[in-house]
Amino acid sequence: MSDTNISQNLEQLKHRIAAACEKCGRDPDDILLVAVSKTKPNKDILKAVQSGQLHFGENRMKELEGKMEQIVNSDISWHFIGNLQTNKIKYIANRVNWIHSVEKTKYLKEIEKRAASASRTINALIQVNISDEKQKGGCAPDALAAILESAQDYEHVNICGLMGMATFADDPEDTRPEFRLLKELFDSHQKYNQGSVNLQYLSMGMTNDLDVAIEEGSNMVRVGSAIFGARNYD
Repeated sequence: MSDTNISQNLEQLKHRIAAACEKCGRDPDDILLVAVSKTKPNKDILKAVQSGQLHFGENRMKELEGKMEQIVNSDISWHFIGNLQTNKIKYIANRVNWIHSVEKTKYLKEIEKRAASASRTINALIQVNISDEKQKGGCAPDALAAILESAQDYEHVNICGLMGMATFADDPEDTRPEFRLLKELFDSHQKYNQGSVNLQYLSMGMTNDLDVAIEEGSNMVRVGSAIFGARNYD
């Protein structure tokens, strides 16, 4: 893919987000776009930055660690969106801005510990399993309250929302019930907002289903192939 295409793709994606927002009476400026740059070279990320994109998501800790070291730009916000491993959080805690895939209290404790050591604060999203697929990860919906209750006294972690991954479906409409479930959980758990818990972001929707996700309340979408093109591997 040429550099020009990344810029064009971002522009087309913004129009798509705007159209989805118009359909449900929302403001497209309220939608945070995370460009999923996993497996893509640094030059593609830099081209996206030149086009105004500043939030980037990676799902492998080693790859994220390398990119954060190689791309020196304080305006970039780095999101880790992959499966967490407690013993590897220390490798990204000194630079990562967001961690989406928190599904257990032990991960929050480790993020707090490592962020404190780096004198930083990290934004965290609690991942909820809305697809009932084990490989997607996330806590069970009925476990969410206990996680939030236990997370109200951190000093270096902001628990600022929920994240979910819907079942991949040829027809995005099939994902609507799963997105609706996460929005209902997001709304019903606002009562746990206290201290370091302040649920503001609902991260759901990717290239194939972001339109439905926005209609169901998402205000953070994670998009890769619509920006950078198809990947050789996931």
